[in-house]
Amino acid sequence: MTDVIGHDADWWRGAVIYQIYPRSYQDSNGDGIGDLGGIVERLPHIAALGADAIWISPFFTSPMKDFGYDVSDYCDVDPMFGSLADFDRVVTRAHDLGLKVMIDLVLSHTSDQHPWFKESRKDRVNDKADWYVWAEPKPDGTAPNNWLSVFGGSAWQWDGRRRQYYLHNFLTSQPDLNLHHEPVQEALLDVARFWLKRGVNGFRLDTINFYFADRYLRDNPSLPPELRNDSIAPSVNPYNHQLHLFSKNQPENLEFLRKFRAVLNPYGAAAVGEVGDAQRGLEIMAEYTSGGDKVQMCYPFEMLQPARLTASSAAAVFDRLAAAAPDAWPCWAYSNHDTVRHVTRWGLSDAAARVYATMLMCLRGSVCLYQGEELGLPEAEIAFEELQDPYGIEFWPEFKGRDGCRTPMPWVTDNGLCGFSSAARAWLPVTAPHRPLSVAAQEAAGGSMLHHYRSLLAFRRGHPTFAQGRMGGWKAEGDVFSFTRSGGIEIFCAFNLGEAEAEVALPSGHWERIGEAVGSIAPAGGKVRLPAWGACIARKG
Repeated sequence: MTDVIGHDADWWRGAVIYQIYPRSYQDSNGDGIGDLGGIVERLPHIAALGADAIWISPFFTSPMKDFGYDVSDYCDVDPMFGSLADFDRVVTRAHDLGLKVMIDLVLSHTSDQHPWFKESRKDRVNDKADWYVWAEPKPDGTAPNNWLSVFGGSAWQWDGRRRQYYLHNFLTSQPDLNLHHEPVQEALLDVARFWLKRGVNGFRLDTINFYFADRYLRDNPSLPPELRNDSIAPSVNPYNHQLHLFSKNQPENLEFLRKFRAVLNPYGAAAVGEVGDAQRGLEIMAEYTSGGDKVQMCYPFEMLQPARLTASSAAAVFDRLAAAAPDAWPCWAYSNHDTVRHVTRWGLSDAAARVYATMLMCLRGSVCLYQGEELGLPEAEIAFEELQDPYGIEFWPEFKGRDGCRTPMPWVTDNGLCGFSSAARAWLPVTAPHRPLSVAAQEAAGGSMLHHYRSLLAFRRGHPTFAQGRMGGWKAEGDVFSFTRSGGIEIFCAFNLGEAEAEVALPSGHWERIGEAVGSIAPAGGKVRLPAWGACIARKG
């Protein structure tokens, strides 16, 4: 593979990135589990959609306790997904189709089956003894502090060999690396170099704000009930009862991100960080993307929350972002592999789903689309006995886990597993409501959600102001969220995020409708009357 693919170092700015969850995209060998060969087969679908890049969730060697987010070898492919040669085929085919390739790096923790951890836990004097976060028990034998795991319970697990506790912010089988130890940082930077040399164009950095824990292991303060929210963890999880001042979000992370950026730069590669914080997500994003010497973009959870994004909450998000860092570059998403699909989460009708998609494509920032979003897929209902996700099993039935958004992609309607696999059974079921929404069915239906998304991506690409221009004048008027985009031309955007008709005045000047193919309503007399879930996109003449 060549070391550098393409020369546009700003390719990520305004890009539409399509997320692939490899277990569920396409099975090429009939075992009921998606794989890299299947991705190669289906890349033309993503190119035809109009995406700029793909992000592939983890495919590294793993015991799969957290479905690949527990890595036991950062530099190899789990046999379940294929081989390094198969990954090279993905990169080659993607580049041939004009798609950049981003892969998911999980740098805050490994699997307990990783050779680093196996050595680290042997004793306190081996070469990897300081590679993980180990701590003495309190005098009474209890955990070193009050930190909680995102997946429930204490964030500390006792290890009898070392007679110490180790930190795990997620499953007990996912011990946290000690990035205060310089050799750990170098090893992780070498991982990035390995994949860059294989031709990847960037990385999605899982749990980017979890890389460092407080070196003094101080207790997190409690969080009053009125300040809690369920944007990061479900409301039934006591993780929400703490303000996570010390278990994550540490200042040392900034210098590590500078080192990471220095590795990216010679390749023209980009990184998008996942910022998981219920109180300061936008502010942390601002810190991590400021100055042009850390990651290029982050995606916060403001549009991934359980509560539906309203006109007023959208305006509040951009108010906060402007106050924290007006130059920060967000990467917006409504759905991903960790959240209930937004069509279900927000209770959206077909018309509502369309206007939200249109709005997403008009916002300042880059965009992540999750596989099946372009089909308008709802969350799949999974029976308890079919659950695979340990998070859902732990908190069932109040929280049903993440399996409902991870079910196989429906490619055709008239097939047992909707064209995903030739196997009799897939790792998760294909549910009945997804069958009529298959790619093939929507290809044949002219006004389908799939065609709407294709039109949106073509519209965005045809107006570079959306990808790279400025955004200003945002406001909420009842259920209508409006703003302007400027850069070369000026564009007015208004979205009715409600069930009632609404009238909105445009800024002064002469405005002409654009985006008729994506449902834009024409203004008249300096105003536009928007139907329920209607949109107006107009260019200043």
